[in-house]
Amino acid sequence: MAIYITDECINCGACEPECPNNAIYEGGVNWQIAEGTGVTGKYELETGEFVDAEHDNEPVSDEFYYIAPDKCTECKGFHDEPQCAAVCPVDCCLPDPEREESEEELLARKARLHL
Repeated sequence: MAIYITDECINCGACEPECPNNAIYEGGVNWQIAEGTGVTGKYELETGEFVDAEHDNEPVSDEFYYIAPDKCTECKGFHDEPQCAAVCPVDCCLPDPEREESEEELLARKARLHL
């Protein structure tokens, strides 16, 4: 499953530089699939919608740091544990129960993001 950031976030930003997929953004900031990945051209989001990799997607949160679920791999293929959760001083980076994914699915996403 993807990780999400709860509203307990204190906006310290410690998580953002730790993400190997560049999936963490400051609240209110648009996100792109291309940013921090090797993806170019069209990319299929988890909704089934195809977007240009450089398309600005709406922020998941306007108030707190957030994780773009289409880019989160729980650090599979990079680290033994999600790095955002490891560095979060208030433990607000948690598994998203609405996005349960197998290790195989997460590794497949990693492969698609980092060609």
